[in-house]
Amino acid sequence: MADGKSSCAKGFCDSSTHVDVKDYYSKVLKSTSDLKSNVCMTPTQPIPAFIRDALKKVHPEVTAKYYGCGLVVPECLEGCRILDLGSGSGRDCYMLSQLVGEKGHVTGIDMTEDQLKVAQTYVDYHMKEFGFKKPNVDFVQGYIESLTDAGLEKNSYDIIISNCVVNLSPDKKRVLSEAYSVLKDGGELYFSDVYSSARLTEEIKNHKVLWGECIGGALWWKDLLQLAEEVGFSPPRLVTAKIITIDNKELEALLGGFRFVSATYRLFKVPKGNTKSCQVIYNGDIRGVENSFPFDCQLTFKANEVVKVDGEMVSILTGTRFASSFTCQSPGGSCEPSGGKPESSVVDPFELADREDQQGPASTTGGCCSTKSGCC
Repeated sequence: MADGKSSCAKGFCDSSTHVDVKDYYSKVLKSTSDLKSNVCMTPTQPIPAFIRDALKKVHPEVTAKYYGCGLVVPECLEGCRILDLGSGSGRDCYMLSQLVGEKGHVTGIDMTEDQLKVAQTYVDYHMKEFGFKKPNVDFVQGYIESLTDAGLEKNSYDIIISNCVVNLSPDKKRVLSEAYSVLKDGGELYFSDVYSSARLTEEIKNHKVLWGECIGGALWWKDLLQLAEEVGFSPPRLVTAKIITIDNKELEALLGGFRFVSATYRLFKVPKGNTKSCQVIYNGDIRGVENSFPFDCQLTFKANEVVKVDGEMVSILTGTRFASSFTCQSPGGSCEPSGGKPESSVVDPFELADREDQQGPASTTGGCCSTKSGCC
């Protein structure tokens, strides 16, 4: 809001932070050259050919005015209902609309009017380009902290994605809570964001440029684990992580010894308390990962190979969209008690990023940033 005042929409009022972010993304940033840091300029990881092809069909203006960090594309999307938090100019929505197909649907929500105008302008263009008879994409103006107030129904989405946007919110627990509310049972929140090595100081959090550059609002990665548990999600599973460089001496001086990482996590809305482990077999039918499915940084399923997983993973694989792609079995014909506390799936993203920097880039599309996509 140009006047610096807060506005309200169906019970939710934006804060001064929201006002500053809107101004930053509608007035300060006109292109990626206006960025003040190198937060979203780290080398991108390889992108599968079918996703590259989908991105090529997105209108050039939509791509040029997109400030997302990285590329967030989960697997097994055909026919799914997807919500994109902070969809901006709509690049990811139009890419995903091709992957979900005509029977699926993609909704983008953003609070910035200028960005939404760009996205909405090209709905008909993209549907014609994709050969769809009717739109499978729509865009909603609203806040990621108040999805239901924006008219999004509870228990209505299979997948929620977010691309370097949660850090821009002053109330991250509310974002997670709203996401949990609109996800169907078995739904997934698959998102890339910026995390800090420790809780940031008030001076850093109150710096407008650092916040707009996706640094000042970065969550300490351990706090994500706690917030997810409080909201009701399964423990966050780390997919990828990449160390972020700032490349701005003035901003680096303000940040002191804090480190930052771009990381992709997957959180599921599944029942808790399953303590039975199982042997599972991946049948290799998911597009793009037919031979090998890297579920997260710890667990990769190779087609037709037997893998033993703990109760938490059993709940995920049997209670989500992945259920038809896996066969659960055990020697006794049913899942068996694990015989103790499941092995922890918690991974320090900084340790993973440091290790992967030494080993070279992975092949997954999540959790990295691209010079072509710009920042958050």
